[in-house]
Parts: sequence; structure tokens; C-alpha cells
Amino acid sequence: MPIYEFRCRDCGRKSTFLTLSVTSSFDPKCKKCGSGNMDKLVSRVAVSRSEESRLESLADPSKLAGLDEKDPRSLARWMKKMGKEMGEDIGEDFDQSIDEAMEESEKGEDEPGSSVDEEI
Repeated sequence: MPIYEFRCRDCGRKSTFLTLSVTSSFDPKCKKCGSGNMDKLVSRVAVSRSEESRLESLADPSKLAGLDEKDPRSLARWMKKMGKEMGEDIGEDFDQSIDEAMEESEKGEDEPGSSVDEEI
């Protein structure tokens, strides 16, 4: 069942329509003003990937481009990127946890004689 999106040329509202068949004729009408003066939009596409495919992607050496393991900000960006790659398995508060860890490491850098490496 295809889902199509249209934008009304008269009022500018975007409307989404679920059709039962690709081959059936379809005449969209704006859900706000009822106008038939609609432009078809290119919709975003979601692709389901297997866990194996996601793990293979994480093993790709090109994913490490621009990573500086001595820079906490670089590591945080990389961890967020990898978290997004893993998708919903990571959990909703993953980015927040990384941001909190970054704040703690920055506080530690401000104190004399402390270093991130000493904590490990």
C-alpha cells in the first residue's frame, strides 16, 4: 500500500494519502481547504536493515575518518554517530549520556593536575 504526499498550491498544507493500489487512479484533495490543486512531493524512504548489516557498517574503516582518539569532543561525535547507526537498540538517552560525560571530562580538564587519561 503506497503512501503519497502532496502540497496544496492554494493553502500550502502538506497532506499524506494511503492508497490501496498502485494502479488505481487517485485524485488528491487538500485535507485543509479541499482544493485539487496539488503538487506531488518526493517522500523520504525508510530502509530496514538487519543487525548484521548494521554491524558490518560499523566495522567499515571509513567510519573512523576524522576521529581523534585524544580529543573527547571527537570521540563524543563518533559515539553519537555510531549510536545513530545502531538505531533504537541504543536507547533514547544515549546522546544525553554522552553529553553528560563530555561535561564531566571538561570539568576535570579545568582542575589543575587532572587529566582524562588518569581516570581510565
